Amino acid sequence: MTAPEVSPTPVIAQLSRPHDATAAVRRVLTACWTAVVNAGGAVVPMDCPLPPVTEAALRPAVGRITRGLSPEHSRLLLATMDGALAGWLLLRREPHPLVAHCGVVNHVQTHVHFRGMGVGIALMRHAQRVGRAEVGLERLQLGVRSGSGLEEFYRKAGWTEVGRWPGALRVAPGDGRDEILMSLAL
Repeated sequence: MTAPEVSPTPVIAQLSRPHDATAAVRRVLTACWTAVVNAGGAVVPMDCPLPPVTEAALRPAVGRITRGLSPEHSRLLLATMDGALAGWLLLRREPHPLVAHCGVVNHVQTHVHFRGMGVGIALMRHAQRVGRAEVGLERLQLGVRSGSGLEEFYRKAGWTEVGRWPGALRVAPGDGRDEILMSLAL
């Protein structure tokens, strides 16, 4: 009798300075983002065309994210499994003093080859710890496109829906989806 195959636990690394995001890191981030968007993920940057996208179209957005990293304001969390990038997210502090105690989670994504293996929940739990203990945040917020089932994933992770913008997101003509606004107290 053989033992059942066990999925490895994601290892989470944190980048907090632009020089931490080497050319190799930027390449794997771009490749992951491209695969996620083209598989129907809801993480298309504002200045990119609608899917399908190319890595060349996403490189400028990855560059902006990595250039903006700072320990006080913006951190990139990377999940790896067996040495391969399995997913990532961006954790940012709100810049305005009235909401500087709040953070925003952006670009949450799990590479299509690692879905269903606990990568997303590992990233979210780590973001909560980093937000509270290292950045000093009291609350996180994020936006989710309806119709993809992600709102249920976030609810199970402790997030609460605090509002909706009906029909705010459109991936294709006639495809008006709600943007679901979610919040999590830390």
